[in-house]
Amino acid sequence: MTDGIITLRALEPTDLDSLLRWENDPSLWCVGNTIAPYSRKQLWEYIETYEADIFKSRQLRLMIETADNHQAIGTIDLYDFDPGNQRAFVGILIDSKFGHRGYGSRVLQLIANYARDVIGMHQLVAIVPEHNTHSLRLFNKCGYTPIATLPSWLRFGNTRQNATLFQLILK
Repeated sequence: MTDGIITLRALEPTDLDSLLRWENDPSLWCVGNTIAPYSRKQLWEYIETYEADIFKSRQLRLMIETADNHQAIGTIDLYDFDPGNQRAFVGILIDSKFGHRGYGSRVLQLIANYARDVIGMHQLVAIVPEHNTHSLRLFNKCGYTPIATLPSWLRFGNTRQNATLFQLILK
C-alpha cells in the first residue's frame, strides 16, 4: 500500500534493529503494553513467526517506510480486531526523527482505506493519552471523533492519566 510518499508493508528480517530500538524505548512503553525490554532473539522470533492474516491473529502490524528510499520510519498496528462487529483498534508510531512531516496523516488514511476496502471494516478506534498532544491533534485532523474521556485509564509509574477514545466510521 502506498500513496507515493509512504508505503505500508509487511515485516521483514531487516526491520529487526528498528523494532528493537522502538520496542525498547521506555518513553514509548506508556502508550503500549510493554513493561520490560525485549531481547533481539524475542523480536527475531516475533518477525519469523508473525502471522499477517488479521482474521487468524486478530492483529496486523505493518512497517511504515518512505516510498523514495525505503527507509523504515515507524509502524502501524490494527489490534483487538473484532470481525463480527467489523472494528479494530489502531496504534501508530512514527520515529521522532521523522515527525512533523505529515507522515502520520498519510499512514492513517492508507490504513483506513485498507481496513474499509480490503478487510471490510466499519470502524477504527484509538485510545490516546491526554499528554500525547501530537497524537490527539493527528487523530482529530484525520477525521477521528473523540467520543469519550477515559478517566484514570493509563498508568505512568505511580500516577494515572486520562485518555481519549477516538472513533472513525469508515464510509
